[in-house]
Amino acid sequence: MEQKEKEEKFEQEQDTIQTETTQKESETVVNEAAEEKMNNEEHRRKSRRKRSERQCEELNNKVEEMGTKLAEMNDKYMRIYSEYENYRKRTSAEKASLILNGGKDVIKLMLPVIDDMERALANMGDDNTAKEGMQLILKNMMNALQQKGLKPMEALGVKFDENYHEAITQIPAPAPEAKGTVIDVVKKGYFLNDEVLRFAQVVVAN
Repeated sequence: MEQKEKEEKFEQEQDTIQTETTQKESETVVNEAAEEKMNNEEHRRKSRRKRSERQCEELNNKVEEMGTKLAEMNDKYMRIYSEYENYRKRTSAEKASLILNGGKDVIKLMLPVIDDMERALANMGDDNTAKEGMQLILKNMMNALQQKGLKPMEALGVKFDENYHEAITQIPAPAPEAKGTVIDVVKKGYFLNDEVLRFAQVVVAN
């Protein structure tokens, strides 16, 4: 009887051990599965993060590349725009100059004629009947040319200025205060639209 109880007790202990072993094995399997699942999820997270980082890097590279191209295009545009503006200003200035000084060469050719008429008038007596007619012709001519921008240069009695005057000769000054001044005009100077068309040929006191 005792032997039988011992055997039953032993079998119960074996069953208990077997059950505990089975439970531990099951827990181990579950834990390993859970751990493997966690590892897989961590691996997937790392993969996604790396992929995202790679995509961000590619996007940043593309943005930098586009920024560089945009800067190059903007620089090229600014150069072209500057060149166009310079061209426009230059052509506008040339056009304005042509409008103002279009008849420059013709007017310059007329100056010797005016010189001859003034000399002729200076040598005519007051009783010369042709003098009045020539004065009227000269006056009308000068009025027409002045409308085109011609203006006589005042030189007599002013300080000599090489920007406007051409010294033909120098003579001793009649007074100390006359030194360096124009005391005679050999050939009158003219402006055309405030630019020197012909320098005045003068005698300077020294």
